[in-house]
Amino acid sequence: MCVASVAHAGKAVIAVSQFVEHPALDAVLEGFKDELKEGGVDVEYKIYNAHGNMSVVYQIATQIVGDKPDMIVAIATPTAQACVKQYDKVPALAGTPMLFTAITDPLAAGLVSNYEKPGGDITGVSNQMPMGEHLDMIRKFFPQLKKLGVIYNGGEVNSISSLKRLRPAAAERGVELVETTVTNSADVQQAAVSLVGNVDAIFIPTDNTVVSAMDVVVKVCRRSQTPLFVADTDSVSRGAIAALGFDYYLHGRQTGAMAIRILNGEKPADMPVEFQKKLAFHVFPTAAEKMGVTIPEALIKEADIIHK
Repeated sequence: MCVASVAHAGKAVIAVSQFVEHPALDAVLEGFKDELKEGGVDVEYKIYNAHGNMSVVYQIATQIVGDKPDMIVAIATPTAQACVKQYDKVPALAGTPMLFTAITDPLAAGLVSNYEKPGGDITGVSNQMPMGEHLDMIRKFFPQLKKLGVIYNGGEVNSISSLKRLRPAAAERGVELVETTVTNSADVQQAAVSLVGNVDAIFIPTDNTVVSAMDVVVKVCRRSQTPLFVADTDSVSRGAIAALGFDYYLHGRQTGAMAIRILNGEKPADMPVEFQKKLAFHVFPTAAEKMGVTIPEALIKEADIIHK
């Protein structure tokens, strides 16, 4: 398939597969579209959302093949994995570039075999960050933290990768992780309830399934006065106490910049996987109060963004 050029008079057809609706992934798509618009790229988007349903994820991947797009963009690990499998099934996809974004561990997910030289038609932007930094952030609020509850989808590769990195970081800091897994958003409430009284605080990693049900976790934590911390900064405004993480809108813009380079003729095989380095510290004092926590003034002053 011929890759479109920005200078071409016709529109570039970009098929987007998003795993679930939640503020972080929505912000990625918004940033991506804004970057291409400001870059002067004329685009026809075909946007699909699986709403967290794995069977729908694979149906979308098949539909995208039928769209014959000039580029595929996969937002979150499950959708990226489903789209990658189509390259093995459909030889005609060869030469169609694919960008993944908001992916924690592209290697473990089988999207690329090398960060520096991805090879093939696939590259993108990862949201991986050192897990120890999350724990250090939580310990600023609770220096004596001993037990930390974690809720995640055991079927999401990105979450499994996060936990593999979180466990040794917790052990190094003398923190015991109390893990509970879910298979879909309907399981999240019971998972949160099961942690109440058994942990000092709850932490939600960048897990798409749990983040999509963040409002439920917030309600449980408020009722039980259990402090809630997150890796997804967009979830702070929804009621978590604090987060140290990415600006997902900028994450999308970074992905959009890669898309423009590809549409201008660069090959994904030669474009290293990119990582977003800048982290932002978000705090929400009012949310903390509703969970029985008063944030020290010194911590509020450290924050990059204070939610009200």
